[in-house]
Amino acid sequence: MIVIHHLGASQSDRVVWLMEELGLPYELKWYNRKADRLAPDEYLALHPAATAPVIQDGDRTLVESAAIVEYICHRYAGGRFTVGPSRPEYYDYLYWMHFNNNLLGLFFGKLALRGNPEGPDAQRVAGLIQRRENGYFRHLEQTLGKTPYLAGAEFTCADIMTMFVLTNLAIGLARKFDDLPNTQAYMKRIAARPAYAKAMAIAGPKATPPG
Repeated sequence: MIVIHHLGASQSDRVVWLMEELGLPYELKWYNRKADRLAPDEYLALHPAATAPVIQDGDRTLVESAAIVEYICHRYAGGRFTVGPSRPEYYDYLYWMHFNNNLLGLFFGKLALRGNPEGPDAQRVAGLIQRRENGYFRHLEQTLGKTPYLAGAEFTCADIMTMFVLTNLAIGLARKFDDLPNTQAYMKRIAARPAYAKAMAIAGPKATPPG
């Protein structure tokens, strides 16, 4: 059985969501953040990369959301929720699977600027970050104006990867979606999925540890 080492309010909620979508059994081990909001030492010791999410499958310890969701889908679900190279949606699937990393970079860039807002290059860097952020969300909005899901007509792991960006990460980016009606509709469509609702209740940003 897959063990999900869940760091509270982190990207590991994606893995819980995927397991609920697939109906696969799993064990959830919860780790609370320290007072400074950083991961506890016992969590950091799980893997040399010291990042979330972390799962265990037998004697293997795996990290990185995109790798984990693909691994689970191919190893235990016959490739469900993935798109293969022979399909026309393959590029779109790959792009949105990794879209998260683009916005993570901007998020950490904004954090760095907050710590040094008067730095010599702060204004130029802030402008670059904003331009890229606007471009990414413009592309997202245009895509969702053409298809119900990011890789086309079907729900895939690309949607699982991206929803975190539109919820948790968007808070850190101070990004609202009033100007993105297609994105708003998409988020409501995803949030209505029973597996998503269950996963967020179990391991979402507002969930609390069992017991």
